[in-house]
Amino acid sequence: MPRLSPLPPETTPELKEHFDFFLGTLGFTPNSVLTMQRKPRLVRAFAQLNGAVMDPEGEVDLGFRRLIGHVVSKVSGCLYCQAHTLLGAKNFGVSDAKLADVWTYATSPHYSERERIALDFALAAASQPNAVDDALFDQLRKHWSEGEIVELLGVVAMFAFLNRWNDTMATPLEAAPNEVAKEALRAHGWDAGKHVA
Repeated sequence: MPRLSPLPPETTPELKEHFDFFLGTLGFTPNSVLTMQRKPRLVRAFAQLNGAVMDPEGEVDLGFRRLIGHVVSKVSGCLYCQAHTLLGAKNFGVSDAKLADVWTYATSPHYSERERIALDFALAAASQPNAVDDALFDQLRKHWSEGEIVELLGVVAMFAFLNRWNDTMATPLEAAPNEVAKEALRAHGWDAGKHVA
């Protein structure tokens, strides 16, 4: 049960363009943003951050950026964001095999060494305390440009915000991301926990 219920989008009509931003990537306006609209400036700031972090003109594949967000959300335990990032990854062309192996990426044949190092980086950067050390960063630099590293860390940082937001609010999970998570993580016993709508 949500701690604050999402409000209908028409509650704040001046935010329509920000709500519509998410239609292209998810197909709906997320309940997290509909809850956030109680403070319109927060929605505007978040939409701007999201637009920059997930910029289609960026260097890092859009689907892979969502997998980075998934690993970050797995570290924090945010089931809402885990489901959303799987849906986003799928919408941007990540294969079902990769989605199913995201929790075992380190040994999966579906992930390249380059991808594994980036996911290791996301895992370490999302850990408390931060576990990125010089050796890991040196490995990252061998496979990713400085611009790509900034994009990767931008995803980590944005999902740190989203994980705290959605876990604290017990944001209700929408049907589409829940179905994708159930399918992709069936072997891992997916359960939306407190985010069940």
